[in-house]
Amino acid sequence: MKLSQFRFDLPLNLIAQYPTKKREDARMMVVHRETGQIENRHFRDIMEYFDDKDVFVVNNTKVFPARMYGRKEKTGAKIEVFLLRELNRQNRLWDVIVDPARKIRVGNKLYFGETDELVAEVIDNTTSRGRTIRFLFDGPEEEFKQILNNLGETPLPKYIKRKPDEEDRERYQTVYAKHEGAVAAPTAGLHFSIELIKRLEIQGIRFAEVTLHTGLGTFRPIEVEDLSKHKMDAEYYRIEESACKIVNKAKTTGHRICSVGTTTMRALETSFTAEKLLKPSEGWTNIFIHPPYKFSISDALITNFHLPKTSLLIMTCAFAGYDLAMEAYKKAIKDKYRFFSYGDAMLVI
Repeated sequence: MKLSQFRFDLPLNLIAQYPTKKREDARMMVVHRETGQIENRHFRDIMEYFDDKDVFVVNNTKVFPARMYGRKEKTGAKIEVFLLRELNRQNRLWDVIVDPARKIRVGNKLYFGETDELVAEVIDNTTSRGRTIRFLFDGPEEEFKQILNNLGETPLPKYIKRKPDEEDRERYQTVYAKHEGAVAAPTAGLHFSIELIKRLEIQGIRFAEVTLHTGLGTFRPIEVEDLSKHKMDAEYYRIEESACKIVNKAKTTGHRICSVGTTTMRALETSFTAEKLLKPSEGWTNIFIHPPYKFSISDALITNFHLPKTSLLIMTCAFAGYDLAMEAYKKAIKDKYRFFSYGDAMLVI
């Protein structure tokens, strides 16, 4: 398929700027693949679509406050530094994106905090905006991470046109987040509250956890018309034996597997056996799922409403079917669903 087939016009007023007051109060569009039926519900109604011993697989990655603001030495120019990933813990090397990039060269020092609590030196250029920096800090790791946490800002996407606040520190994070490493939230999971999870568990639904640290590459624009030529950035993932046991027991006994989010789906589709069972593994995945694609693990998908021409929309179309998914998006715009990270949910079953 071609990239241009995934274009649609999105009114800017449908981009959610704030989360709903309660996580599960978000609206939920339910898309039935077999019948083509499309329903308008709320996320709290999700219990009605799953049975005892069905499994939800969630991504337990944890977002860290990746956006920092520093000052360039001598000129004092304000520089945004977006932390992508830690390259070497001992030497405090980080892969970052800087803005404005034209002002930042190898050898420059950057100062962070009102009293220069942290200093970093640029040691390499990686891309036009990418840099490798070394934080010049000699204290213990726990203290260093605390300083990063204090100076960093919740990395809300740029399409949220406001400064993040204290509420965002909680709401731009799933309630089951455990393993720090993501620079963007696995947004389908933001709709689950602790109370809703407990109600689902009482109903007999089981939860399995995988980890995929969402990077900015997930949201990088696709620049080729031929989708087979697009290369995804690699993201770290881990699937443990405990999750495999839960998933595989459900699959072999005829129960459904619901992937909570496209990041979870990517992890699951990276690690399965010839018998289409989940297997434990760890590493980096750059899998790009686009139509046509035969899914091996999941029977259902929970996702948010995504940008036109993105890998997230394209994966949703691969799972739901192109025509049905694009019809659902037309209806979402007509019915004024809220889009993107703090937006509403879509359940594809």
